[in-house]
Amino acid sequence: MGFVSANDLPKGTDKDKSFAQAAATVHKAKPISTAIVADPLESFNRSMFTFNDALDRNVLRPVAGAYEQVTPSFFRKGVSNFFGNLGDAWSTVNSALQLKPKHTVENLMRVLVNSTFGILGVMDVATEVGIERHTEDFGQTLGYWGVGAGPYVVLPVLGPSTMRDTAALAVDFKGDWVTMQDDIAFRNSAYVLRGVNQRAKLLKAGNMLEEAALDKYTFVRDAYLQRRQNLVLDGELPDTPDDDPSNDSGHDPGNNQVKSAQ
Repeated sequence: MGFVSANDLPKGTDKDKSFAQAAATVHKAKPISTAIVADPLESFNRSMFTFNDALDRNVLRPVAGAYEQVTPSFFRKGVSNFFGNLGDAWSTVNSALQLKPKHTVENLMRVLVNSTFGILGVMDVATEVGIERHTEDFGQTLGYWGVGAGPYVVLPVLGPSTMRDTAALAVDFKGDWVTMQDDIAFRNSAYVLRGVNQRAKLLKAGNMLEEAALDKYTFVRDAYLQRRQNLVLDGELPDTPDDDPSNDSGHDPGNNQVKSAQ
């Protein structure tokens, strides 16, 4: 297991970016054929997977379990909502960069509603009144404009990613509200709280993976790549006949008519 996947950490949303995060996506995405997965770095990736798994089992999972035991559910929900609201702000920027006016307006409305009526985002009023969340990051933005995912890579500590999404991390990091804070103690505390809270949310998903997967590495890789492909394509079926996740770029004359209308 792991904790927070690379593409979810900067945003502080349900991106939050590792093994447990990818496992949680199995409910939403079908595993892809291992024969077509671009994984030339598999030897390195498996080593990093083993390292991250050990770190999670020995440190992160116990800490997250203790956190869940000593904090009430309403507190954890409020923490998730607060960081989710910050993530919605970054999603608004990326929705605009992807020329999705409907998604941009809805994400912006979520931020405005939750930041005011939701007391700085602690309460998710926007969802209660039917304003949909559209999670976007800079990796998805690059994919929309035609940058392929590239090979799968497992980052130390951060977990599953691709070459494209790894390159996008620097921009996502700069767009993270927590990163912008000057107070080092506050900033680091916010990082820890966000990470531990997110890992606590994924405890049950982690147990499911431990029980269900014969090869955890392959299971997590395929689920992660399928989820990222679905996010880039907004759930639309890819035009490529081989369904290769490396070809998940979403900006072409035909496909763009569908995506830019959102």
